[in-house]
Amino acid sequence: MRMRGIGGWLALALWLGRAVWLGGGLVHAQSQLPAGAMSGHPDPMLKFVSFVLDDVQKNWDRVLPAQMKTPYRHAKLVLYRNSFPSACGKAETAVGPFYCPGDEKVYLDLEFFSELKRRFGAPGEFAEAYVIAHEIGHHIQKIEGIEQKIRHLQETNPREANQLSVRLELQADCFAGVWGNSTEQRHLVNRNDIESAIHAAAAVGDDRLQRLGRGSVNPEKFTHGTSAQRVEWFRRGLDSGKLTACNTFGSER
Repeated sequence: MRMRGIGGWLALALWLGRAVWLGGGLVHAQSQLPAGAMSGHPDPMLKFVSFVLDDVQKNWDRVLPAQMKTPYRHAKLVLYRNSFPSACGKAETAVGPFYCPGDEKVYLDLEFFSELKRRFGAPGEFAEAYVIAHEIGHHIQKIEGIEQKIRHLQETNPREANQLSVRLELQADCFAGVWGNSTEQRHLVNRNDIESAIHAAAAVGDDRLQRLGRGSVNPEKFTHGTSAQRVEWFRRGLDSGKLTACNTFGSER
């Protein structure tokens, strides 16, 4: 199983031994989290992550049955430092945030948000929220059976594996945009917030990351899509609020 690799505050965030409750369920974290969580006074970042997770999933509680006639089941979020085991292999800081279909959990090292600001130049809380919403987008793909179908196609057509991965990732961007549409409708965000999420989508495009890492671009190695593609598909979900706008597999782009 492969990794699929961001109104109110916290509903509940408690440190119990080595476990953190974050909306989606009781999640065990092996590595030490911020001291505030351990003392019973959650770190502000934990509050923020918990609020976003709760808001994204409440949105899908409503939208998925309404638009797709499919009941939504909540994913869980694991916050960790340095490394942590998952059903998809070891979660490590260098891997970045990812969704694991095998255990239906999102794995997130909070250090990634610092990287998002420092290395990728994408600051802002809504940029961070986009990351979480994107990973939950992969959970939607699991629920709808999309992830399983694409995984089968990748196994039977290995030459198309990267291109299929790109379309899967772009669809998760679009699903994140569908959630973003709901935040606009509820007046939780303003135009500056939206722009920060769009900037984050552009910051993690394959072409930009390859230029940063190797100084050149090789489209054959793309697995997530270009900056322009990621922005385009996030905008499609954002502008429409409809899952049907997110058919990346039926599009030439």
